[in-house]
This record gives sequence, C-alpha cells and structure tokens, in this order.
Amino acid sequence: MEEQDKLARFEQSILPHMNAAYNLARWLAGNDPDAQDIVQEAYLRAFKFLSGFRGGDSRSWLLRIVRNAFYDFLKRNRREETGTEFDEELHSGPDETEGPGALLIEKADHELVREAIAELPVEFREILVLRELEGFSYKEIADVADVPLGTVMSRLARAREHLRRLVIQRLEVK
Repeated sequence: MEEQDKLARFEQSILPHMNAAYNLARWLAGNDPDAQDIVQEAYLRAFKFLSGFRGGDSRSWLLRIVRNAFYDFLKRNRREETGTEFDEELHSGPDETEGPGALLIEKADHELVREAIAELPVEFREILVLRELEGFSYKEIADVADVPLGTVMSRLARAREHLRRLVIQRLEVK
C-alpha cells in the first residue's frame, strides 16, 4: 500500500472514531493522561497495521486495538486498575433548558452513576461502556473484547447487576 493511499484510508476510516477510542480508554484507564497515552499508542498501532484491516467495521477494529493497548499498558505499569475517576463533564454539558434545581439533581445522579461505573471491575466496565455508551451490538462487543457472545451477555448482565448494587449502596449512604 502506497504511503499516500495508506494515509488517506487511515484518515477516512480510522480517524473519525477518535472520540469513541478516547471514551473507551478513559473509562478503562480511569484518568485522562493514561487514556491519552493509550489512544496514542492505539492509533500508532492502527496506522502501522492498517494493511491488515480488510474493511468492515473500522470502529470495532479500532476499539479492539484500544482495548489491547489498555491491557498492554496495565502490564507495563503493573497495575491492577487505576484509581482516578472519569470526568463526565468532559463529554457532555448541562442542558440549558432545565432549571438550576433539576440540573443539580441530574448532576448528582450522573455523578453517582459515574462513580459506580468507575468501581466496576474492568472486564465488566469495558462491556458496559461498549454496550451502553458506545451502542455496540453484542456481536460487535464480542469482536472487540475477543470473547464469545455468551460471555458478553453474561458479563453485561453481571455488570448491570453489580452497577445496580453499587448505586443502591451509594443511595443508602446519602
């Protein structure tokens, strides 16, 4: 593949998914600097191995690379999981049409759920983020996570149940 063609193909099929790549890396890593490093590494890998991409869903292909880059990052840094939490405000702003009271309640609810998601074990968190935040199908998640479809379904069910318990615990404390 000629360098100009490779660059054009990369810009057309891979670059548009940078937000999804960052979102997944941010939820997995738990902090902005590590997520940026992971996405940068993933994009370098994607460019290097673009000739191996035979078409199809470029977003799934890229997010699989992001996921692998995250696990390589963990191995290099010998960490179980990171502890810094995801900042929801980086990805969405408040709805200006609501009053201040409703915004405060909504922000508290988002914060509660965000904190609970950040506490999930990484294998549950990645499946939940891909399904609920990125809108992936079960098959796409299976491809990205490199696990059987049944594993996706069971991890998602467990993630939702674990998340439900965490949210209930947090509500009881408040």
